[in-house]
Amino acid sequence: MELLRFTTAGSVDDGKSTLIGRLLYDSKSIFEDQYEQVRETTERRGEEGVNLALLTDGLKAEREQGITIDVAYRYFATPKRKFIIADTPGHTQYTRNMVTGASTANVALILIDARQGVVEQTKRHAIIASLLQIPHMVVCINKMDLVDYNEDRYNEIHDDFERFASKLDVHDISFIPISALLGDNVVDRSDKTEWYEGPTLLYYLENVHIASDYNFIDCRFPVQFVIRPNTDEFHDYRGYSGRIAGGIYRKGDEVMLLPSGFTSKIARIDTFDGEVEEAFPPMSVTMLLDDDLDLSRGDMIVRANNVPRNDQDFDLMVCWFSEKPIQLRGKYSILHTTQDARCVVKEIRYKMDVNTLHRDMEDQHVGMNDIARISIRTTKPLFADAYRKNRITGSVLLIDEGTHVTVAAGMII
Repeated sequence: MELLRFTTAGSVDDGKSTLIGRLLYDSKSIFEDQYEQVRETTERRGEEGVNLALLTDGLKAEREQGITIDVAYRYFATPKRKFIIADTPGHTQYTRNMVTGASTANVALILIDARQGVVEQTKRHAIIASLLQIPHMVVCINKMDLVDYNEDRYNEIHDDFERFASKLDVHDISFIPISALLGDNVVDRSDKTEWYEGPTLLYYLENVHIASDYNFIDCRFPVQFVIRPNTDEFHDYRGYSGRIAGGIYRKGDEVMLLPSGFTSKIARIDTFDGEVEEAFPPMSVTMLLDDDLDLSRGDMIVRANNVPRNDQDFDLMVCWFSEKPIQLRGKYSILHTTQDARCVVKEIRYKMDVNTLHRDMEDQHVGMNDIARISIRTTKPLFADAYRKNRITGSVLLIDEGTHVTVAAGMII
């Protein structure tokens, strides 16, 4: 069954957690004891009805303040698809948490309060979703019950957001009027929005085409592990396991091994369910080659006529996670696919104002939650693509060598 990952984003109190709670409840994806616990908590707090936001807001501080602080992941399935939801925070100071949750998403749900319209934080999250190259965006115009399901108000917000989105690198935007609190157009179609002819949110999530979100042209297979069982049954077995990051691999295909540059042919492709004739993203497989060649973790299997960039100098767009600001000429560990290396920050090119897309060339102070473009040099070559071309081979993590804390997520330009 196909897996779809989606993330929620938007300003504070736009109803992100309530929407996910409603989605889980109406699609019958929560247990009775979970619902009962949420009902009792709501009653104890003196609130009316059942506060479905409590299904995802699990931290004590989140429940006290009624906000989301950290990314909460929830899993559910329908007969058509499996889903992983990342409920991300709306506050400006939790931008790094939003980046973490959105980095693997196929779909971004941008929530807008129908009373407030498009606010600064809405734009901020739409820009981050665009930077992260999330292929599909759904603008959920929430709290329609508080504006009497007014079609004119919906159209006004729709046109306002479309004008802003024309500056972004997003090609698939849909709009849905909803009420997360009452369930209008979340799982079931609402009779109060007869003027709206589009799908409900769940129908959209079940049917949006995500198969072509992966890069099926450029073959990229970073090796994670070499499998040598050393048993009588598999005495000569030497398999290279990992997750396919791009392209389609077939039994008998000629491939090139990096960094050695040697070529060989694929003898066999094994999976957990047995041998297959072809493999493609995001499958996890074990490849066996015709020749016994030296290949280990961090190496890559590609096509001879289509190789990634093999370089030590890179420009990155980074979201800075650490309270300690970025250090010019500072040394960091870098993780890229299955490779570990070290790097030095050569230059801070500019800091981006995520509200206006303005580039500040003068400000060299990049602190927590800031987004900036930097240049780095690594201690060894990395086999990389531009993030725009491949989200897996185009992304890196920077790690503080002293504390081993992840200080930044980066996208290769």
